[in-house]
Amino acid sequence: MGGGVPLLALIALLAWASISTGGNPGGLATNSDLLEFDIDPETAREFEFELFEGGTLKLSDLRGKVVMVDFWASWCPPCRVEAPTLARVYAEYRGQPVEFVGVDVWDNVGDAEVFLQQEGQVYPAGYDADGSIAINYGVRGIPEKYFIDGDGVLVKKLSGPLTEATLRETINELLAR
Repeated sequence: MGGGVPLLALIALLAWASISTGGNPGGLATNSDLLEFDIDPETAREFEFELFEGGTLKLSDLRGKVVMVDFWASWCPPCRVEAPTLARVYAEYRGQPVEFVGVDVWDNVGDAEVFLQQEGQVYPAGYDADGSIAINYGVRGIPEKYFIDGDGVLVKKLSGPLTEATLRETINELLAR
């Protein structure tokens, strides 16, 4: 008779998991609020993928630059909200040792390409076809940003849509190292 409480707890947990992932079992949640996570600095995990605009990008080829790796999807409302912010700040740092890399995750490629066209995407972006890049970085929701210093060390993780001020502050902090 005492099995009702554990069953109720299980149902509540499953309901929460379904809501937090948009009803997509095993999928990513969307992050509506900006959060900073403490991480132990470590060498950024290498990846190479095909870009929507053609060609490939290998993370280690960006050594010497501050790199922001942005995990996003076309169906993610916070990703859509912050896209103009990312484009504006990226343009401000043109000519400096700064690079943004967009990693589209668990998305429809056609929808992603339309999204990039609508937003006038100005920095390299590609599709994480099997989700391995997101898994290797421990992505739990989108948008999620990982900042890598010029030595290739992963130093900061921000989850949720960024403001221009937060993005500039983070980039400037890494450029000053």
